[in-house]
Amino acid sequence: MYADRRDAGRQLAEALTDFRNEKDLLVLALPRGGVPVAREVATGFDAELDLLIVRKLGVPGHSELAMGAIATGGVEVLNDDLIHDLKIDADAIERVRKEERAELERREVIYRESRPPPRLAGRCIILVDDGLATGATMRAGIQAVRAAKPSRLVVAIPVAPPEAIEDLAAEADTVICPLQPARFNAVGLWYTKFDQTSDDEVREILAHAWAREVTE
Repeated sequence: MYADRRDAGRQLAEALTDFRNEKDLLVLALPRGGVPVAREVATGFDAELDLLIVRKLGVPGHSELAMGAIATGGVEVLNDDLIHDLKIDADAIERVRKEERAELERREVIYRESRPPPRLAGRCIILVDDGLATGATMRAGIQAVRAAKPSRLVVAIPVAPPEAIEDLAAEADTVICPLQPARFNAVGLWYTKFDQTSDDEVREILAHAWAREVTE
């Protein structure tokens, strides 16, 4: 287990040692929970930290179950098999899509303010979250980053079920996940402290990281 997200980030950085000396490295966090994890990776590697906004599309009435995800740049991933099995109609999907798109845009404004998106083309990107279950959110993130043509795309997550890692391995160049329990259940079960990361915490972490870039 991890003590908290900072502990997970430090352990993840150790697992990512092979990428420490990559040129033009960018650590991209999936907010909100991925931001404190990614900060530890970026700090350990003295790398640039930024974020990629991704929103899960939850099943109506069961929002924790992902039927898909959307990401910055108009990227959308849908789990067609799940949608078919649960008989979720197009109108229901559109209602969830509209709500989550509004939240995505809200986060873009409050987190980034006037700062332009980072350059992704030709860079080694480490895409970080605090864990994943189905992988829908991360797959949307991968597609968004792939569209920008990075030189290498590494997915780094502290904990996930083995089957999710296997699925992601076909989409990313490398997937790093130190903890892959067979009996997974939920991300939060593998942290001693797993409080919700707030908007203010995300903004504070990013402001500190971006201020450090200016002074260097």
